[in-house]
Amino acid sequence: MRIESFDLLDSKDKFHQKALHWSGQFDEISFFNSNGSPDQWGRFESMLAVKALHSFCADENVLDQLQQFLLQHPCDVIPGFLSYDLKNEIEELQTSTTDKLGFPSAYFFVPAITISISGMQVRIQADDPVAVYQSICETTAPQAKAALDLHVRSRWTKGEYFDAFDKVQQHIQRGDIYEVNLCQEFFAENADISPIEVYLKLNAVSPTPFSNFFKVGPHFIMSASPERFLTKRKGRLISQPIKGTAKRGITEHEDRDIINRMLQSQKEIAENVMIVDLVRNDLTRSALPGTVEATRLFEIQSFKQVHQMISTISCIQDPNVSNMDVFRHTFPAGSMTGAPKIAAMRICDQIEGSKRGIYAGSVGYFDTIRDEFDFNVVIRSLLYNQREKYLSFHTGGALTNQALAEQEYQECLLKASAILQALNSKLEQ
Repeated sequence: MRIESFDLLDSKDKFHQKALHWSGQFDEISFFNSNGSPDQWGRFESMLAVKALHSFCADENVLDQLQQFLLQHPCDVIPGFLSYDLKNEIEELQTSTTDKLGFPSAYFFVPAITISISGMQVRIQADDPVAVYQSICETTAPQAKAALDLHVRSRWTKGEYFDAFDKVQQHIQRGDIYEVNLCQEFFAENADISPIEVYLKLNAVSPTPFSNFFKVGPHFIMSASPERFLTKRKGRLISQPIKGTAKRGITEHEDRDIINRMLQSQKEIAENVMIVDLVRNDLTRSALPGTVEATRLFEIQSFKQVHQMISTISCIQDPNVSNMDVFRHTFPAGSMTGAPKIAAMRICDQIEGSKRGIYAGSVGYFDTIRDEFDFNVVIRSLLYNQREKYLSFHTGGALTNQALAEQEYQECLLKASAILQALNSKLEQ
């Protein structure tokens, strides 16, 4: 393989569109886009990887097999995903709800072509980088389809959500748990969409730092994730959980008022403290003693749709702990479970009406040359089985004893709004 760099002739957005449409010819696509977000631990402004030279797909004994696959393939980018339900293998849990999407528990691939953008330069690694660059530049984006005719429904009625909320509150009051991330599914059947077009629209509506598009065969992930699950840089592990969400204001003055209310909200602070404690506890199992620290607490980051409260926790990885053991100790993201973590996951399995699958799992990449990785949390994301024409997304929120059912229900709808806008659809009642 050769590596060559080229000057960017179009705007980045235009090149992204051309590159994604060009990539549609391949069965395996992974696209990461930071949307220009400043990130001291991110390696790429954007990166597209296509066409599997080698691939890994598993539903059982996932982490042991994945470790062997990674050892066999030295490569600086091996993209893929881990399903939320990998928790069943890690913690001996069970999920009995229906799965209509049919994603594997894990999938990774060694790409034949990788294309990364930094500044106004494009770096291409391929057998013939010049031919790849020319082919992308010559790609014409197809005409956008007419408005989608989608019937998006909720798996729960509002009353059923309230019933689920009450069941969680009963567990909290009994002392079984003190926080649970309760999620609900929205879905459309007989959905005929262009996944690339929908992703581009979603990214325009809601540009986020951990946005990604992923394709393997008939399965697609279209994500506007704002949350980093876990990254490893030079032996340091960094997690940035989100807990605390508020709608953007109409004016700058209103935005400042909303942010001040978030920082003074006992509920938002309590939720964030809980997740920080949970992540610190998870990281301690993989850390050199005394190195776990919460370096930034209660940061408010503002996105196009919402404000989010984000904290940063890091540690130095114990060299005797393997990367797969790090994932065993930390996966899935605590921000999507609750606390105590295992009890919260068990309760979610009992109460939630559908299998999470890839939702609340993670998409990212391993770099087996530098011994590094970077993974997001799959939230604010559309999942699609093109063969079955089944489209799905979940939203959720953290419930504590201070939570109010109506507010939590409205937060779920707020988180769904960008996806519905990208689909040009309304929720059917």
